[in-house]
Amino acid sequence: MLSRLLLAFVICVASVSAPAQTQAHDYQRGTIVAVTTHQNAPGESGRDVARYDVSVKIGNTVYVVLFTPSNGSSSVEYSTGIDMLFLVADDTLTFNSMLSGKTEMPILRREAIPGQGGLDLTKAPSQYFSMKLQNLSETLTLSDEQQAKIRPILEQESGELSPLWNNPVISRKEKLDTLEKVVRVSDEKIKPILSQSQREKLQEMRKQQKKQLKQLIADKQAGK
Repeated sequence: MLSRLLLAFVICVASVSAPAQTQAHDYQRGTIVAVTTHQNAPGESGRDVARYDVSVKIGNTVYVVLFTPSNGSSSVEYSTGIDMLFLVADDTLTFNSMLSGKTEMPILRREAIPGQGGLDLTKAPSQYFSMKLQNLSETLTLSDEQQAKIRPILEQESGELSPLWNNPVISRKEKLDTLEKVVRVSDEKIKPILSQSQREKLQEMRKQQKKQLKQLIADKQAGK
């Protein structure tokens, strides 16, 4: 088990450092969500070396790519959950590694993630802050300076919400209502940091999330 963790750590460190050597601003942060051994399709030329179908979540899309490890390494099998930087092209996904250099992988398929409001409440509270910051950064294209100013606001928001998640006395509806109120207060603090177009995007995003909150409450009341 320890050797697997070390392999995963090497993959992570080797991958996140190198994009500065190329055009770092073109790279996007993604998470490896699944790794399976590639099965050759009928008519596909077989290979002696093991290849892998690697699923990478970037924003609201999962890219399934074909990864061929160098020197027969199987370390990719233990990389699920690792965050890396990727360059998305029409037919390929690329990452840079200090060990192997640039690796370009063909995209086998794309899978859109439906019905996401950008925040998975099932992962609260442990991942609430990081997910919220990542969601805002990706949706609003925040600069590093904006992220630095917004971070303490979200930290305060996360702290105010943390007592709610595992409290069995508070109903789900009450939790969602409180979430909406706290987020509204945070938004008022965040808006002066944003540009006009970013504020408009934030407003539209909140409208969509409010619809989802109402649907969650309705589903709960209906016993779904």
